[in-house]
Parts: sequence; structure tokens; C-alpha cells
Amino acid sequence: MDEKLFEKAAAALPQICFEKPPACGLILGSGWSKTLQMGNVLARLSYSDIPGLGTGTIAGHSGEMVLFERHGLRIVAFMGRRHYYEGVPLETVVLPVELMRRMGVGRLLVTNAAGGINPQFHPGSLMVLRDHINLTGITPLRGPLLPGWGPRFPDQSQLYSPELSGLLRQAGKDVGTVLVEGTYVYTTGPGFETPAEIRAYAGMGADAVGMSTVHEVVTANAIGMKIAALSCITNMAAGISGPHLSHQEVIDQTEKSAPVMSAVLDAFLKRLA
Repeated sequence: MDEKLFEKAAAALPQICFEKPPACGLILGSGWSKTLQMGNVLARLSYSDIPGLGTGTIAGHSGEMVLFERHGLRIVAFMGRRHYYEGVPLETVVLPVELMRRMGVGRLLVTNAAGGINPQFHPGSLMVLRDHINLTGITPLRGPLLPGWGPRFPDQSQLYSPELSGLLRQAGKDVGTVLVEGTYVYTTGPGFETPAEIRAYAGMGADAVGMSTVHEVVTANAIGMKIAALSCITNMAAGISGPHLSHQEVIDQTEKSAPVMSAVLDAFLKRLA
């Protein structure tokens, strides 16, 4: 990890970002940025103005950091993410987490769009992550241990906070939506998986598959944050759904599910308050 890059990125943020620790940080994946209800906006910055982050290339990721107040809480949201498959270094992928660490964030909610493996799921299901499988073996913790990044060998037996995950489930009930729960398997992408791979992942115990989230979660856990994660199941994975998969399906389903995604996200923040 390039500490100098992190320093440059932090220096680009407005001073107000460091005046008071946000109560929660958000990393919003495909389609989720449009669902966020914001109150009083304190600061807004394009990713292109944050050294090391840069403009994303994937539809459904708006590409800006927003500091705002909602339900009496100060929240920092990274609207969209950078992906390892874009060819960027891991510093770029986990940069939002490091910036939140410097702001004093202790609780993190990560969202994504995922393909359903569990046959009981359907497009539009919202899945609270119970655990994940990192098939790639790639970790942002590789290399020298950075100050503030915890022990050399962080415990990963409970990456996802039962407390925050419980608040997510309660938020679902608040808005009349039952959230499912499951294990997320991470692949680098950018190609969708083969039917044979999906059968193998199902045998491992995976309920959904995606191309993000794990690097941010691993870093946030090492730092000591409490984490929850929520997937929108946008399509059923290869061999379960029809013969063709596309990113347009992801965009279409998140737009269709946006009202309930927005309601659950806001109810979660209200529960935090």
C-alpha cells in the first residue's frame, strides 16, 4: 500500500470531514447511489478530485463522496466504488475505507449488486451478508503493515457485525420487507461466471456471487470497524437463469428495486440514530 497516496487523498478532502467523526460510513455499489436519501449536505467531492481514486468506468456508480446529516447523524457516503477488475491498484479499491479511518468512522455499511445462487432467492431480494468466500486469494493486507491497520494477522471469524446486521433486518421489517441472509462469494470478474463455476460455488455454500465488497470489508475489519453489508440480487447466476447475462440486467433491476432499497437504507440510518 502506498501511504503517500493515502496522504494526498486525505489532503484533498475539506477540513469539515475531519472535524467530527461520522457516525457511519457508506460504500454504495451498483445502483445504490441513487437510493440514498440525504438531508443537510456538508461537503461533496467528485472522485476525480480525490488523488488515487479517480473517475470510475462502470455504469451505476455515480463517483462522488458526500458528507451529510440525516436523522441527527453525520454520515459519509462514497457513491460508487472502484473495482479491482478495472485494472486499478488495490490502494484505489480500499481508499474510501482508509479515508473513513482518518475521519474516525467506526461503523461501515457496504452495498453491492450480486447474482443469486440460492434457488430460494429471486431478482429484487435483498441479502444481508453473513459471511463471504474470497476465491481469489488476493488481499489488500499484503505487504508492510500500515499504521492504524491492526495486527499482522487479523481475526476474520466474524467479519460482519451481528449488531449492525440485526439493525439491517429490523430496518427491513420497519418498511415491510423481509431481508434474506447468506454467504457472498467474490470473484475478480469482469466476466460473468460459467454454469459449472456456479455449481461449484453452490457446493461451497455460497448464496450469491459478485465482483466487489470483499477487499473493502477485509480492510475495514483489520482497521477495527464494525461492518454490515447488503446485496441487491439483480439476476440469478449462470445456469440458473436464462441463457444470457448482462450488466444491463443489473442496472434494470436496481432501478426497479430502488424504492425498497432506498427505504431500507434510510430505515437503517434511522435505527442507528
